[in-house]
Amino acid sequence: MLKIWGRTDSSNVQKVLWCCGELGLQFDRIDWGGKFGGNKDKAYLDKNPNGLVPTLQDGSFILWESNTIMRYLVEKYGDGKLLPPTAEGRANANRWLDWQLSVFNATIVPLFFATVRTPQDERDPKAIQAALDKTTSAWQIVENHLEGKNYLAGEEFSIGDIPLGVWAYRWFNLPIERPQQNNISNWYQRLMQRDPYRTHIMIPVT
Repeated sequence: MLKIWGRTDSSNVQKVLWCCGELGLQFDRIDWGGKFGGNKDKAYLDKNPNGLVPTLQDGSFILWESNTIMRYLVEKYGDGKLLPPTAEGRANANRWLDWQLSVFNATIVPLFFATVRTPQDERDPKAIQAALDKTTSAWQIVENHLEGKNYLAGEEFSIGDIPLGVWAYRWFNLPIERPQQNNISNWYQRLMQRDPYRTHIMIPVT
């Protein structure tokens, strides 16, 4: 059975759990990181020298980096699920995994920490607004791309929807005023109809 180290409220762990749910994979998850600690234990660092979560073990094979873990699971166990059938479609889906790491995280993570992870009496309105403006601009790229589409890689749900879908739940539950972006709202409504999304993503934001 697959073994996953990581706490359930980590956005990176949630990506892997959601992916497993979509593929119908059974796994043994171990609370790790955050309030559970263990990141700097030697035994864990031997598995993941970054000391971060998640870490996946599949038999004797150990893998870290959440998006890479998802790609591995889909390739090994997906049997055609979560990937479009054409090379162009697969590239389209995969670029959103890369974009989430290279562009999007740099906008929404500061916003998340400035609101959820900062006590209300210590929040900096100017910093929050600056982060909100950057995040809104990043979401607008997604908004424009979703015009006329149900999902990021086309008409069918794919691996490309997972990384940003994890953050969409946080976005719509942050204590902020969001601009109206109808394509993203409709996409988010579709995600919320998926059982693995409700199970692994729609939990208290902390």
